[in-house]
Amino acid sequence: MNFEEMKTRIATGRGFIAALDQSGGSTPKALNAYGVEDSEWNGEEEMFAKIHEMRCRIVDSPSFARGKVLGAILFERTMDGCGKDGSPIPALLARRGVVPFLKVDKGIEDEANGVQLMKPIPGLNELCLRARELGVFGTKMRSVIHEANREGVEAIIAQQMDFGLQILSNGLMPILEPEVSLKSETRSEAEALVLAAALDQLERVPEGQQVMWKLTIPSEPNLYKPLIDHPKVLRVVALSGGYSREQACSELAKNDGMIASFSRALLEVLQAKMDDQQFDQALGNAIDEITCASTGEPAA
Repeated sequence: MNFEEMKTRIATGRGFIAALDQSGGSTPKALNAYGVEDSEWNGEEEMFAKIHEMRCRIVDSPSFARGKVLGAILFERTMDGCGKDGSPIPALLARRGVVPFLKVDKGIEDEANGVQLMKPIPGLNELCLRARELGVFGTKMRSVIHEANREGVEAIIAQQMDFGLQILSNGLMPILEPEVSLKSETRSEAEALVLAAALDQLERVPEGQQVMWKLTIPSEPNLYKPLIDHPKVLRVVALSGGYSREQACSELAKNDGMIASFSRALLEVLQAKMDDQQFDQALGNAIDEITCASTGEPAA
């Protein structure tokens, strides 16, 4: 797939985007959930090698290439890795009709004004260039909103757009992810502030260009419809945010035009000790359920 083919696939495809981009802080939890104990690895290199094995097993599974997974968000080490046949992971995904994205943020700052801004992203231009050369279509970067603090929310959305415009200038499609914590006591008010700030920031996107948004499934169904319908938005995707897959799918299905970009909710039943048939069946069941919630179509 070339860039325009990937853009069309993301814009019009019937399916969802898999988030396979756990970073250092969340990797031990992801491995534990997968059935890999802390005693099975020693140090960061071995930890990332274990999670890379899990990601490659997912990507190599037959159910991952059935057409329901529109895209996959990769951690940088996964992007630089290779599949069983020696192909770079982005090229392997593209051959299977899965559009590759890359997580580019370097983590989040301590909380201030009810939010956690992203840390600086040194070398972002060079990373974008390398990603493009490997066949990556877009990027993703996450920050977190804990309270309905107008100053904090506006700062976090502006920072997302600042980086998003830099990424656009490098020829990649940015996914902007200002996550509203499900634990927030002012969640609905924070989500309303996100919508208002996002619509304001879209004025900065040059005519003829688009960005994507990855947002917490809103407490008020279809709250983000103005973003979904906006001409400067390619697609709005949802994070699972700590929901179980059943909960995430139930909440997502209430929102027209919003599709999933789940991580934990996609991977929650996968276990390292499963044989390949069990693994693929469990993954396929998850893919089917999330696709149904994303498209509103019954399971095949």
